[in-house]
Amino acid sequence: MSAIVQLAKVSKSYTRGKQEVVVLRDLDLSIEEGDFAALMGPSGSGKTTLLNLIGGLDQPTSGSITVAGQQLEKLNAKGLAKWRAEKIGFVFQFYNLLPVLTAQRNVELPLLLTKLNAAQRRKNAATALAIVGLADRASHKPGELSGGQQQRVAIARALVADPTLLICDEPTGDLDRDTADEILDLLALLNREHGKTIVMVTHDPKAADHARHVLHLDKGRLVEEAHA
Repeated sequence: MSAIVQLAKVSKSYTRGKQEVVVLRDLDLSIEEGDFAALMGPSGSGKTTLLNLIGGLDQPTSGSITVAGQQLEKLNAKGLAKWRAEKIGFVFQFYNLLPVLTAQRNVELPLLLTKLNAAQRRKNAATALAIVGLADRASHKPGELSGGQQQRVAIARALVADPTLLICDEPTGDLDRDTADEILDLLALLNREHGKTIVMVTHDPKAADHARHVLHLDKGRLVEEAHA
């Protein structure tokens, strides 16, 4: 298999007043196609920053990031937005669903950036909802769904454009244990049976147990790697 994510000597720093805050330091990382990688580490270790760099939501201060064959630092803002729409599905801790729209319409939203017609958008959204087990909830609005169901809608939205990579930032952080396990089982199923490559930030060791590959980040550096 080939690497779908490749970071070479990546550093990221921010300026806070007159002080430079270094978040990531000379990071090298390779994630293979078809992997399910969990990224763990204490608060402030740089996990979400690393996830944002991989997803093209932020740019490195130095170093090179190649994801799905594209060297990200060579793209301008418009190019990055187009690349994200085609290649990346995002799942966040707080579902970010629009409360006035049905599950179906929420899932369709990323497809508005494509050339698909309305009928094809509806069909693709229905397929994505079926994959996450919510075909019978398509007409429900977020307020009529449980937290776990809302996260399933968010996962369907992330899947609907058939992205190369799923990026999940604490996807079970707002859920109870049983519901969290259901969502993690779904992610593992998407990895195993649908071939989706997943990178997931989590504080939860039980969540990390669902991954194939665990990365530990501390003070902006990878300190060890463990294989499930």
